[in-house]
Amino acid sequence: MLARLARELPRGPFLYDPKWDGFRCLAFRHGDEVDLRSRNQRPLARYFPEVVEALLQLPKRHFVLDGELIVGGADGLDFEGLLARLHPAASRVERLRRETPAALIAFDLVAVGSRDLRDRPFSERRNELEALLADARPPLQVTPLTADADVAEGWLERFQGAGIDGVVAKHEDLRYQPGRRAMVKVKRERTADCVVAGFRWLVDRPLPSSLLLGLYDDAESLHHIGIASAFAERTRHDLLEHLRPLVVPLAGHPWEHGFLLPGGPSGRLPGAAGRWMPEMAQDWTPVDPRLVCEVAYDQVDGDRLRHPARFKHWRPDRDASSCRLDQLATASADVRTLLRPR
Repeated sequence: MLARLARELPRGPFLYDPKWDGFRCLAFRHGDEVDLRSRNQRPLARYFPEVVEALLQLPKRHFVLDGELIVGGADGLDFEGLLARLHPAASRVERLRRETPAALIAFDLVAVGSRDLRDRPFSERRNELEALLADARPPLQVTPLTADADVAEGWLERFQGAGIDGVVAKHEDLRYQPGRRAMVKVKRERTADCVVAGFRWLVDRPLPSSLLLGLYDDAESLHHIGIASAFAERTRHDLLEHLRPLVVPLAGHPWEHGFLLPGGPSGRLPGAAGRWMPEMAQDWTPVDPRLVCEVAYDQVDGDRLRHPARFKHWRPDRDASSCRLDQLATASADVRTLLRPR
């Protein structure tokens, strides 16, 4: 079951739980066998043996759980550490299970025993889930849940960007509807004013495909933090009008010696800043870093946008040198407090 995006929490007979920053995971147990599946049906069990073992310790021998795989870090959740768990070598899997153990945070129960619960109200499924995991210990846990919208608002204010990327609202009578966006995921839009220091062209016509975004650090170095993309056709023409007069040679550009931010332990992430060095084929066009635009984004990994940002508008009132990395600072609250025993 999926969720549709909203910016404000719905009020009324809803139950709210955190939207964890991890991998969505369906856990199937059939006797002595456990299968973990991602939302796109990718098998995950071999990468997370500690979760498989914990599920096999539960007294019920047949069930289907819906939840999120996470990895804890020094300051909260470690999404890059979670990505690193997807390694093909069995020896590496065994080492990482000890160094960066994962947990499964369950938020729904689809079936138990011989009973299909999809036609039962969510409030009933939640009660069944709590009963199933009543005596479970880490790495298994039931996600926090509240019927108080003000508490859920507090989660958004304190923890979004620091381990959760929003709150999920479910009507208390909601049935489990596979493939349908029947839940509501609420995310506060985050924005930043970024310097446009380059762009890439579309393959099939001379219009911009993406903007290369930068922010300055305290040493006045311009960091490439990611891209903005997915423009309407009319916007592409407007972008080109602004960018064409500012095209400059690579020599003297802040990134003439390259830019390097890792795409993550499993390779380059969509929208990640990526990597370019002068010995590579130049796949971008430098521009004088004077233009500033406001973009909206969701998650940040360090000083890198995890996904492409959404262009909102130009900011002619902003001086490029005033666009600093501290705009990407995330909430400082420790999201792990949400997982402590209540």
